[in-house]
Amino acid sequence: MNRNFARALALVLKSEGGWSDNPADPGGATMKGVTLANFRRYVKADATKDDLRHITDAQVATVYRRFYWDAAAGAELPGGVDYAVFDFAVNSGPGRAAKYLQAAVGTAQDGRIGPATLKAVGARPPGAVIDDLCDARLAFLRRLPTWPVFGKGWSDRIRSVRSQALLMSALQPAPAPLPGPRPSHQRSRRSPAVRCRRCLPAGASAPSNACRSGVRCFKS
Repeated sequence: MNRNFARALALVLKSEGGWSDNPADPGGATMKGVTLANFRRYVKADATKDDLRHITDAQVATVYRRFYWDAAAGAELPGGVDYAVFDFAVNSGPGRAAKYLQAAVGTAQDGRIGPATLKAVGARPPGAVIDDLCDARLAFLRRLPTWPVFGKGWSDRIRSVRSQALLMSALQPAPAPLPGPRPSHQRSRRSPAVRCRRCLPAGASAPSNACRSGVRCFKS
């Protein structure tokens, strides 16, 4: 849901933290989770590491919306599922997050969240999708060679994502009930039939189509 972007971004930024330039991190230099490569791609083509260190909140939001939220169809996913996919995309790439979501709901894993994937997501309870996605995400991270270095932080992050995503899914408004038959006391009642002198004069066998009196003729 698009209205969840600001909240989802705030949660992601808590996990991403500030400046990082760990040689063991394949993402390289990052600030608030924004890599130097993505900063150059979406904000400033010739940016330096120092420019990245001083990225503004508006620039951060621009990168996250364009590179992660939009790429993961965040505006079209149910509440809670949108955040779980968004955080996965930030941590491991939009394509991988999309494929794991598709695997969770049983659609073709092409890495593009389109109508078929959205329909399959909508057919399952959001909580079930969130749980399956978080389980698969944790299993993927456990297989990485960098798990001994980053594993504890990743585990804590996914635990928090699962908890917050489930809360967000529970706060979504319930779908409106389908309209049913109205109680008998609310049903409209037709006015009693009366002889319309304009369309059915005395002795006529049928009403005329030209009646404009506004009343219901007893022959109609």
